[in-house]
Amino acid sequence: MRTNRSIPNATVIPVLGYADVREAADWLCRAFGFRPRLRIGDHRIQLVYGDGAMVVSDAGPESGEQPPRQSVMVRVDDADAHHAQAVAAGARIVREPASWPYGERQYSAMDIGGHLWTFTQTVADADPASWGGELVEQ
Repeated sequence: MRTNRSIPNATVIPVLGYADVREAADWLCRAFGFRPRLRIGDHRIQLVYGDGAMVVSDAGPESGEQPPRQSVMVRVDDADAHHAQAVAAGARIVREPASWPYGERQYSAMDIGGHLWTFTQTVADADPASWGGELVEQ
């Protein structure tokens, strides 16, 4: 799997939604020992703990739908092939595969329980400063 400064080097990355992203990230760091890795505006903060990672996110809607307050991000080697597999299995796609300035190609799907899953493939090593991120820890 390629590396990218814009995403944690973990395979599975939970994304938890909070009303106040900075307050939640600060609390998780104080209470549970997470460390901030990357701040993305006021709406997302990547946190790390050991070799694990998570994302604190605002709880806003995605693709015009009201998603659950939490989701899971999974790093894959080929987002398009993974998307084709999900479609063949009847997954409800909420965001088609797309490449983003932060060096990831992603798509999102809802599972049968209504949970949002985003599958992400690293396509470039993007400097977070080039797209508005603030790398706190490398």
